[in-house]
Amino acid sequence: MKVKTSITLSSSVLSRLDRALGQDETRSEIIEKAVLAFLEQMARTLRESRDLKILNKKARALNKEAEDTLSYQVDL
Repeated sequence: MKVKTSITLSSSVLSRLDRALGQDETRSEIIEKAVLAFLEQMARTLRESRDLKILNKKARALNKEAEDTLSYQVDL
């Protein structure tokens, strides 16, 4: 379901938007795509930040485990 809304854009942004439009695209379609891409990027950044915190918290144990695993390898 689509809901009609109103936004205010600077004239320079609107000009760039109009130049970027495809033959069969509307302003609404391209703005919706841009907003969805932005929201997906924000979600990805948040996930990556959480993952990094977990890895940093566990880094010492993970490194120790990796060193232990490497100690079992034999030279070829």
